[in-house]
Amino acid sequence: MKLGKVALERALSKMGLASRTQTRGWILDGKLKVNGKIIKDPLYLVVPEKDKFVLDGQPLKKNSPQTIMLYKPKSVVTTRCDERGRATVFDLLPRELRYLHAVGRLDMATTGLLLLTNDTRLSAYLTDPANAVMRVYVVVVKGNLTQEKLLNLAKGIWDEGEFLKPARIMLRKASNKESHLIVELTEGKNREIRRLFKSLGHEVIQLKRVALGCLKLEGINPGQFRYLKPEEIKALTGV
Repeated sequence: MKLGKVALERALSKMGLASRTQTRGWILDGKLKVNGKIIKDPLYLVVPEKDKFVLDGQPLKKNSPQTIMLYKPKSVVTTRCDERGRATVFDLLPRELRYLHAVGRLDMATTGLLLLTNDTRLSAYLTDPANAVMRVYVVVVKGNLTQEKLLNLAKGIWDEGEFLKPARIMLRKASNKESHLIVELTEGKNREIRRLFKSLGHEVIQLKRVALGCLKLEGINPGQFRYLKPEEIKALTGV
């Protein structure tokens, strides 16, 4: 994986060293040095894995890499705090893991596999569309989806200026009441699956991510998590 540059305030947040608000305050107050130089621009680009950070003369040490797989339940949001007071995925974690950041998002009504990590290289790799990391979803929609509709959907659609196209779509069963499908994506565009089926006039009533790359949602229940093994992380990235 290549080492990517990110904004200074974002880098420290993703490294689990401080929140973006804390970091921005340090930067604007001239308390933070990068490679021996005081930086007062929160958007200054850094490479978290290589650059040295010092706060008020004290080196900031990055936490050791940690990645967990969470089974996100319904009715929690994938954000650190919610202005509407809704429960978040971080409320499901012990205090010592709440510094991790989510790799992408699942909307409030979507359940399933969500990764959280402090490894910026890993999250950058998994969210880069160029790497085409497969995401697999079990989907239930209202109504009977015909093969003709699925063929049209497989060709892709334009929605809100974006081209949406599933990597693979498979109909498992269908009735007049509802249809069950497996959908595979290689990008995590905002509410992509819901938008795809809405274009056909079918509302998504259940959506669950069951796999990400080589990882499968197995062995844990909704609201639970487990640590990824080093060999799983290696298999995810091929490095």
